[in-house]
Formats: sequence, C-alpha cells, structure tokens
Amino acid sequence: MTDTMVGTPIGTKHERVAYTEGVRAHFPALSRHEGANAVAYFDGPGGTQVPRMVVDAVSDYMLNHNANTHWSYPTSKETDLLLHASREALGDFLGAGPDEISFGANMTTILFHIARAIGRTLKLGDEIIVAELDHHANIAPWQAIAKERGAVLRWLPLDLQTFRHEEGAFAKLLSPRTKVVAIGAASNIVGTVTDVAALVAMARAVGAITVVDAVHYAPHALVDAKAINADFVLCSAYKFYGPHIGVCYGRHDATAALDLPRLEPAPDFVPEILETGTQNHEGIVGAAAAVNFLASLAEDTTLSRRAKLSTVFSALHTRGEALLAQLWEGLSSIDGVTLYGPPPGTARTPTVSFRVAGHASEHVALALAPRGLYVSHGDFYATTVAKKLGMSDEGLVRAGCVCYTTADEVDRLVSGVRELRSANIPSAA
Repeated sequence: MTDTMVGTPIGTKHERVAYTEGVRAHFPALSRHEGANAVAYFDGPGGTQVPRMVVDAVSDYMLNHNANTHWSYPTSKETDLLLHASREALGDFLGAGPDEISFGANMTTILFHIARAIGRTLKLGDEIIVAELDHHANIAPWQAIAKERGAVLRWLPLDLQTFRHEEGAFAKLLSPRTKVVAIGAASNIVGTVTDVAALVAMARAVGAITVVDAVHYAPHALVDAKAINADFVLCSAYKFYGPHIGVCYGRHDATAALDLPRLEPAPDFVPEILETGTQNHEGIVGAAAAVNFLASLAEDTTLSRRAKLSTVFSALHTRGEALLAQLWEGLSSIDGVTLYGPPPGTARTPTVSFRVAGHASEHVALALAPRGLYVSHGDFYATTVAKKLGMSDEGLVRAGCVCYTTADEVDRLVSGVRELRSANIPSAA
C-alpha cells in the first residue's frame, strides 16, 4: 500500500467545497440514483461506503497474492508481508504496535471470544460492569459469562436528560469485586462520546480488566489506545470505509494472559493467538487500504502515517461538527420531530437519532428512500437505550454524517423529513 495523495487535501482554503468533491470522487457508490435524485448515504453509522482504492487493494490481493500463511512459496510469503503491513497500518490507526493488532470476522465475534477467555478466570460473586448506553456487542457476551460463572452484572445507568452516564454512578459501582469493566467510547444510537480514559483509570485502580468498544468512535476521532490504557480496544473497518472485518487492539500482556482455546498446531503467540482459523486476508488488506485512504487526505506528505491521520481526523471533526449543527437545527425546526442525544457543541459524534410523530421509524426510512435519502431505522443493537426511551418496538430513525456527506445533502434530508411531516402520510406500522 502507498500513501499517495488522493483528491484535494484537507487544509486548503477551498476545503468546504473542493475537499468534499475530491473525496467524493473516490466513492463509486455515490453515483447511484433513485430516479432523478442522487443517493445521499446517511447510513454510515451502520457501515460506510468504500473508496475505489480499498476495492482495488482487495482485488489485487485476491488476483495476485492469494494464499495461506507461513509457508515458503512466494504468494504465501507475500501474504505474510501484507498481513504484517496491515497490522502496522491498523497499529498507526489505533496508536499501537503491530504486535498488538489482531483481526476477526467482526467486533462482536472477537468480543465473544475474548469474553469467554476472561470468563474462565471468573468466580462466583465476581462483578462485571456494563453500560446501559452501549451497543449490546459489549453487553451480551458479559451477560452470558455472568450467567455461566455466577458473576454479578452491574449496570452503569443512562441519564435520559443528558444522554450520558449518570454522574458519579461509575465510582459507586466499582469495588474490589469488580473484575471486568466493559464500556463504549461513543454511542451508536445517540452519538454520546464518553471519556473512557478516565473510566479505565478508575477501573484499573481496582484491578479490573478493561474492554472498550470503539466501533462508533473510531470513524470520527483518532483512537489512542495507549492514552485510553485499556486492555482491549475494538473497532470495525467497515465503519471507516473498509471491508466487513473486525479489528482488536490487545495490550500484549493482557492478550498473552487470556485462556484461549486453540488447535494444537495453531500459533500460540501474540497477536495471532486471538485469530482462530484462517483469516479473511483480503479483508485485512482492505482494512489497511482504508487507513491509507484516510492518511492520504493529509496535505503534508512528509508526515508519518499517524501524524497524517491526526491532521485528517482533526479536519473531519471540524466538518462533522458543522454538519451536525446544520442537521440538528434543521430537524429541530420541524414540528413533531423529536431528537435524542446530547446537543451540538458537546462531546458527541455527528450521528442523530430522531422520531417523526405519526410515523414509525421504518415508514420514515421507506418514505425517504425514493427521494435518494438512505437512513437507518430500529434500535441499532443499542437495545437498552431504546427500551429506556420506550421505543423498543418502533425504534428510531438514524442519520450519520461521514467524510463524503455534504451540506446540500443535509438540507435535502431536512426538507424530506419536513415534507413527510407536512403530508401527514399515515404510518405503515
């Protein structure tokens, strides 16, 4: 993979227009239309579109290097080199070393694997802390372990006024019996960003293993695994313009300490000990290409990849805040639309969930699609949040802004919701 420049770099005086157009040219999916309407993809929180260079990297691997690992013929050696390069790329993405990066089918599968290994060390009465705010990928594995081992599940409560963890509640939950703290860095349903480094520090003080879900955080802010200081930090490449594959940072000693099941001949060293069976090599190579795509948007080509990523994410954050404010203000101005989550200007991602009075969330998505507006609907596996909001059955409508989202698309979405609300079309639910 190379770090060549693609499109117009971030940081020029024409950033708002030229940068967006330059980036969008690399996403073939953006040429799709619904009739005369160009499709605006607001479904990024569930999975972003993919730039051509990522597809090319996957194709190149499959056509020219496809092999299994650790053998002595050329394509196997090439695969080994490409996988190591991918660990280096994702290490730069997460602020870690290549020997701390492992891959799996998806974040959920990896987390079940890690939870089962940690679970073997738990005893009756040990405590696990999970958060009401989080995606259930970092809840369900711990529920299963608690039931199996007789551990006690402690819930960090959600404050529905602030859409953040209840102030002071985490400290009250911690005790010498706390063995695992599983926490999310950002909410995929209401956009809340949590200061996980602070919570991890408190958890480590009582000797707990810490597991951070950074799936929704990683597309919007540059992860620094060392600063977070958790034992494990997980994310998904398909949320930041890559293929469907999960990525795990595991602190070397923490990974080595896991009681992991393995086939006798399989690697017994970190990080490959976490990778059960033959991996999705093309997906791993594609994940590295996604990191390189993001890094290539930096104006200064002399920087290290990590420094390029820092520059790019800083600029993307600024753009995301502007788009979020525009979307929030526009939707808030529509009678009968209720928004959920912290307001703009606070620690959050540019992801907005909302409800349109008189319309089930699925009906809203169905009505907007012919207008070329693709939004998600449901509970997004943040099931506990939906329950606390009383929206378990209906769910919410979710719209997220990513690197290819434009201000015009946000205006189109707001107009589409306004028209839907004004038309008072009966709900399909």
